[in-house]
Amino acid sequence: MSTILEVKDLEVNFKTYGGKINAVRGVSFHLNKGECIAIVGESGCGKSVTTKAIMGLIPSPPGEISNGSVMFQNMDLLKLSKKQMREIRGSEISMIFQDPMTYLNPTMTIGKQIREGILKHTKMSKSDAMHRALEMLKLVGIPNAEKRLKQYPHEFSGGMRQRVMIAIAMACNPKILIADEPTTALDVTIQAQILELMKSLQKQFNTSIILITHDLGVVANMAERVLVFYAGKIVESGSSSDIFYNATHPYTWGLLKSMPRLDMENKQQLASIEGTPPDLFSPPVGCGFADRCDYAMKICRLRQPDLIDLEEGHKAACWLLHEKAPKIQRAI
Repeated sequence: MSTILEVKDLEVNFKTYGGKINAVRGVSFHLNKGECIAIVGESGCGKSVTTKAIMGLIPSPPGEISNGSVMFQNMDLLKLSKKQMREIRGSEISMIFQDPMTYLNPTMTIGKQIREGILKHTKMSKSDAMHRALEMLKLVGIPNAEKRLKQYPHEFSGGMRQRVMIAIAMACNPKILIADEPTTALDVTIQAQILELMKSLQKQFNTSIILITHDLGVVANMAERVLVFYAGKIVESGSSSDIFYNATHPYTWGLLKSMPRLDMENKQQLASIEGTPPDLFSPPVGCGFADRCDYAMKICRLRQPDLIDLEEGHKAACWLLHEKAPKIQRAI
């Protein structure tokens, strides 16, 4: 598989009245052509900030990308001007946000909103662009597309609005689609429909997808590889089967134990991860998960563990993997 996107040593900070927040702390990963990867982790771990840095959407001030590179088609996106990024954003790399009502313009018809992006990035006439908008509405499964084209966002349900967001994002056949919690506010049946739609569009257009989610059920259904984020760093990465069946980091164990399972007894309570994430105003010297980890050792609080290659494509950053560490039984 050929690599379409490579992120190296990305660091993103935010300057506030209380000090500097180290939101993303040295993140590196790659995305292959036609592949879907998932970024998982609890709120505030750096998932969305990482993808907004890729899209050039970090507000400056207060945000600052202090280190790293984002290579896309032999270009470092972090070194492009705002004008150059506007050309790429929407045509080569698109993004679906979790709350479509916030990002759809309530004063414009759906047709005009889809057409707007097409006109910006192609040389189509207005009538051809509107015809393309109609095609996209049909493609994402919106019935009575001709009528719906002339309606406003408030006339659509939550699931339909999310389909419109997908239509806008896919209108120019982008090479990469970033989906930020695309099913969070939807009920379970609509979630399944949106995920199936994304999978079919991925196959049809060979689009690469970065899926941001905290729902491991969504990950199992969509992603080929998974990146587990914690406190602005990647603590484990690997194929979906590596993460679900051979996880090695205690934080990943905690995430998996917090999921409901079909073989659980009715009265059995879900496990939770005790404690809170570290303060990123002053990040810990050692492992960010040490204070919440049942297996923490002295070194965990003194030095940051490196990502260790376990087997092909599977990596984890944990001192328990060191050859001198005590051997413990897998916790799930």
